[in-house]
Amino acid sequence: MSQTYDYIIIGAGSAGCVLANRLSADPEVSVLLLESGPDHTSPLIAMPRGIGKLLSAGNPHVWNYQAARGEGMANELWLKGKTIGGSSSVNGMVYVRGAPADYDAWEAQGCTGWGWKDMGRQFVALEDHQLGAAQWRGVGGPLKVSVHPAGDPLCEAIISAAGEVGAARVADTNHVDAVSHGGFGYQPQTTWNGQRFSAAKAFLDPVRGRANLTVMTGTDVQRIEFRQRRAVAVHAQRASAPLRFGVRREVLLCAGAIESPKLLQLSGVGPAELLKQHGIALVCDAPDVGRNLREHVYMAMQYRVTRGSLNHCFAGVGLLRSVIQYFLRKKGPMTHAAHEAGGFVKTRPELERPDAQIGVSLFSMDGDGNQVMIDKQPGLTIGGYFLRPQSQGEIRIQSADPAMPPQIVANYLSAEVDRSSAISLFRWFRRLAAEPALKPFIVHELTPGPQVESDEEILAAFRRYGQTAYHVSGTCRMGTDRDAVLDPQLNVRGVEGIRVVDTSVMPCLISGNTNAPAMAIAMRAAEIITGKVAGAVGA
Repeated sequence: MSQTYDYIIIGAGSAGCVLANRLSADPEVSVLLLESGPDHTSPLIAMPRGIGKLLSAGNPHVWNYQAARGEGMANELWLKGKTIGGSSSVNGMVYVRGAPADYDAWEAQGCTGWGWKDMGRQFVALEDHQLGAAQWRGVGGPLKVSVHPAGDPLCEAIISAAGEVGAARVADTNHVDAVSHGGFGYQPQTTWNGQRFSAAKAFLDPVRGRANLTVMTGTDVQRIEFRQRRAVAVHAQRASAPLRFGVRREVLLCAGAIESPKLLQLSGVGPAELLKQHGIALVCDAPDVGRNLREHVYMAMQYRVTRGSLNHCFAGVGLLRSVIQYFLRKKGPMTHAAHEAGGFVKTRPELERPDAQIGVSLFSMDGDGNQVMIDKQPGLTIGGYFLRPQSQGEIRIQSADPAMPPQIVANYLSAEVDRSSAISLFRWFRRLAAEPALKPFIVHELTPGPQVESDEEILAAFRRYGQTAYHVSGTCRMGTDRDAVLDPQLNVRGVEGIRVVDTSVMPCLISGNTNAPAMAIAMRAAEIITGKVAGAVGA
């Protein structure tokens, strides 16, 4: 089977859905959107707290990877979305944009057109925000954004405690002042009327009937074919049948920060020695494809509490009651995002800007916190990560076989500044839990436990409990230096007719969750590709 399209988008995740929407708006061009996983029709996707089942090894809606965390640390499981909507269909629905300074830093590094002036307006254009319009907040856009309902007593106590340690209460934790100076409040989230509102729901579903847009699920891309360094076709497999799709204009690689560098390497664009080792014909020697991997190291502190925990709602009869409440009324604990409250904090008062993001979840896990088992007694989780990690990891293919997962080395805490940041974050958690506002609620610390006190013990706790925040990025970074994988227009350097559009393009990790930035990156990319500056994206 061989057909030809103007644009081929590889990966129907957050970025891919946006590009499919924008590019197919021109009826004169044909667009093919390829996705390895199934459609986003599972009721577990629509149910926000369905993530407890979705994010598990072997689920058909996720990719499963083994990642080496770093020296002295056991390997961990990394899960990424493998369905229409990608990770926006399986994530914790935390809506965070990052700080203006993050994007201005990209521009200062030579990535012209990627500063807050250009990226801030993408967020405004994509939002339909419950809090209404503001200078940097949008209404009328395709993506519904709500805020967790206020008034929960335990959340109120935590927000008050955060204020006592310097993070003032705010109505919108994405407000530029909150991300720039600190702020704590109820969590903005990509839910609406009690259900998940993914990139697929926002961008792809409204335009899926367009005659010039073809969407294929269950289709595994094997490699990109180049002719004299120009991308001319995509080779894929569906139900064991080989497929070849020709491309007239561009291949747009939106497969995510793990699969995008893997596909480039499989296609002959990557470190020459690695490709030679696996017998792959070299198209372009690009040593940094797969390098510069950045990830937030999430650390969870769990506490026994007197009241306010939702543990009883997620097990036994309580779970049954919660599920019935969800299906009948779209209300209750099954409608919650991963965090009920959170914000941005300075772990040391002398800092110029927040260096950590905090998320509060009104439940606790049994045992050491690494098992997906709800604690039988009332508990609370206060988690977070330092925002701008300097440790860098790498992704490398292990075989020329596309079915073989890549080798992932995260390299957590390898940079000295990250170790210092981890210690500061841990001590901030402890200060928060000790504030007077939380005294009526917190009984004692469960994990890692009050015996952890010294800097060395704190780092040991991070090495045991620290884990992926599902924000992997940077593996096909853009820039103007000789080693950058992409130019600031997201073209793969050294070849033609192919761009990368997903979190792998980030020169460095933004200060927060990466789902909203992935959509904003794709909106900006669509402007670059089409030459049209857009407002709100619609059907």
